[in-house]
Amino acid sequence: MLGIIFTGGEGPKAQVIQKLLGPELKDALIIAADSGLSAAENAGIKPDWIVGDMDSLKDQSLLDAFPSDRVIRHEREKDFSDTELAFSLAKEKGCDPVWIIGGGGGRIDHIFAIRSMFERDSFPHRWITANEDIYCISREQGTGIMEQKTEKGALVSVFPLGSGPWEAVSEGLKWSLCGLAWDRGFFGISNVAVDEKFSIIAETGRFMVILPLDNRRNHCQR
Repeated sequence: MLGIIFTGGEGPKAQVIQKLLGPELKDALIIAADSGLSAAENAGIKPDWIVGDMDSLKDQSLLDAFPSDRVIRHEREKDFSDTELAFSLAKEKGCDPVWIIGGGGGRIDHIFAIRSMFERDSFPHRWITANEDIYCISREQGTGIMEQKTEKGALVSVFPLGSGPWEAVSEGLKWSLCGLAWDRGFFGISNVAVDEKFSIIAETGRFMVILPLDNRRNHCQR
C-alpha cells in the first residue's frame, strides 16, 4: 500500500498535487504531519491520520473534523520531527513505498532533516516539494530502475545515498552515469535529458534523483 505524507513547508500547488497523484490517491494511506493537514485539505484530500505536536497548524479547528483516535498528538519537546513520526506511522501501517509531499523552502535545517531520512535503512521513495520531484532508487529495495518522460533539456541531478558501494548506468542523459566511481560526498548535478525520456538503473547501492517539478510528465519506477 502506498503511503503519502503531507508535511509543512513549501509543496506543490493543489492542482499539481491532483495531477501528479491522480489515481494513486484511491488506495493510498494519507497521513498529515502537523501543518501538512492544511496542505492536504487545500488540495481536496482528507487524511486518514494526523500526527505531530500541532505547533505549526494555524487553524486548530481543522482537527475537529476527525475522530479523536485518528489524531496522534505529541509533545512539542520530542526526539523526532513530525515528518519522521508520520513516516514511522506509515511503516507501522504496512505502507511501502512512502512519499512525502511538501517540506521545501523555509528553514534549511528542516530540509536537511527530511533529506537525512533518505540515508536510513528504511527510507521514503519520493519527495515532492514546490519546485522539485525527487526519487530514491535502490535495486536492493526493488526500485532500482527509473524510466522518465520529461522535457528535452530538463535538468537531472544524482546523489549517492546510504553506505555504498554504488554503481549506476543511464540512457538519455548528456553525461552518462556508466562507469562513474561514486563515493560519499560525490554527486552529479545539472545533467541534462537529451530527449524527452531517460532512464537510470541503480546496479548497486541507492541514489537520489532530483528533477524540476515543472518538467514532470509521467514516470515509471520499478
